[in-house]
Amino acid sequence: MPHLRAGGLVPPRREKRPLPRIPIPAARAVVDCALYVDGQRQPGRISYTAAFDQVRSSGEGFVWLGLHSPDAEQMQGVAEVFGLHELVVEDAVHAHQRPKLEIYDDTQFLVLRTVKYVEHESMEQASEVVETGEIMIFCGPDFVITVRHGDHTHLSGLRRRLEARPERLAQGPTAVLHAISDLVVDSYLAVTDRMESDIMAIESAVFGAQKRWLNIDPVYLLKREVLELRRAVTPLTGPLARLTANNPLVPKEIRRHFRDVADHLTTVIDRVVEYDEVLTSILGAAAAKVGLQQNTDMRKISSWVAIGAVPTMVAGIYGMNFDYMPELHQHWGYPVVIVCMVIACSGLWAVFRHHHWL
Repeated sequence: MPHLRAGGLVPPRREKRPLPRIPIPAARAVVDCALYVDGQRQPGRISYTAAFDQVRSSGEGFVWLGLHSPDAEQMQGVAEVFGLHELVVEDAVHAHQRPKLEIYDDTQFLVLRTVKYVEHESMEQASEVVETGEIMIFCGPDFVITVRHGDHTHLSGLRRRLEARPERLAQGPTAVLHAISDLVVDSYLAVTDRMESDIMAIESAVFGAQKRWLNIDPVYLLKREVLELRRAVTPLTGPLARLTANNPLVPKEIRRHFRDVADHLTTVIDRVVEYDEVLTSILGAAAAKVGLQQNTDMRKISSWVAIGAVPTMVAGIYGMNFDYMPELHQHWGYPVVIVCMVIACSGLWAVFRHHHWL
């Protein structure tokens, strides 16, 4: 209520209410949507709602809907149209999922981790070697929905290549599921090929020509990137095994293609395990080499400290201001002491040099 102040009544302070959030329509997250009948893309632009209604009413073809980083409300709108389970809808909104395959009635939900090799001039200047993203695929009897998270998970080129081969698309949504899986696993092979050159460069730096200093940070960086690649690749073994088994939702011909994808994945996993073991060996050798460098530096420091201790000791003794000290009042006393200190220091230097401490 109003209250008194000097000068009159002051109206009550009104609390600021947050502005209501304006929902963003699901169409904003749509990258592409098309209706395919007998492997042929139907002309014209069509919404996923109209396309799915047409498929269900005619009983022919399937819908391929591509989404990029949808929010919860956008994904909920898509789920209501295609009848997706609420649990997989939540997974599709929140990224950072492990590769997995979940089956809800006649809908398969496959999560794939994508990887991209980050270009760099040298490992010393690199801050990242592998960049990861995610592709989530909903595959039903008459639809396939792809949800992409990340900037390098483009599928437009794959869609064009499949549209150029209508006999593949005529096999249904599982053909798209296989094509995306094959594309992702092939990208794993390309990344491992590029990482092999980085490992060889680091191996040459560690075991090659002797250097005054060895930078061990690139070894730790590449070790971390290999572990990240391993986390993206290894869990995919189980989902591909289920897709190649007697899965009633996957036609027999498509299962044969999935076996080829599984073979490529096995090759990738073998490479990643090998890279991990090699980097572990390189890391141990690099750590030993750095330790040897530090021991060499400590020996040099200790040698110079021992050499410097001789004149320091003599100067300390003659700096005690006693009257009766050897040769203190002789004219040749000072040069003799200097010569003796030089001879002692030179002798210590020769001894340390002989034992390769200096």
